[in-house]
Amino acid sequence: MKKLFNIIFAGVHLFAAIVLTLLSLIIMVWSIYEVISGINNGIAFIPSMLQSVAAIIIASAIIDVAQYMMEEEVFKDKELRDPKEARRTITKIIVIITIAVSIEGLVFIFKAGTKDLTLLLYPALIIMVSAFLIVALGIYQKLSATIEKTEKENA
Repeated sequence: MKKLFNIIFAGVHLFAAIVLTLLSLIIMVWSIYEVISGINNGIAFIPSMLQSVAAIIIASAIIDVAQYMMEEEVFKDKELRDPKEARRTITKIIVIITIAVSIEGLVFIFKAGTKDLTLLLYPALIIMVSAFLIVALGIYQKLSATIEKTEKENA
């Protein structure tokens, strides 16, 4: 029964990863189309380009999540997890989120710079959050590596 559930949920994760990848590719293609059509229609180039960059960044983060789902939920046996593997998984997820958040913050900074400088508060907060995520990840890695080392010495 447990094996059947594992197969079903691996299939669900496989389906979700495929759908996420396809949607991300559609977002990327649509973003390119918007830039090209904006050039042809005389729409402001920089805002259109920044919007497309933001959409492609989000799409690539979604692809990273789909890749993670494939690697962790479809291809790997969930029974063989150890603390080191869990640390690597959490690190990978946080890095994906941090990259997406920081690049999105940079895109918003450029958008705010072209419109109104009073709008810079929100992008600055996004950049601060991404910096906080990096620091928190470093602390987590240091603490978990220390615990792993202690457990190896005691074993």
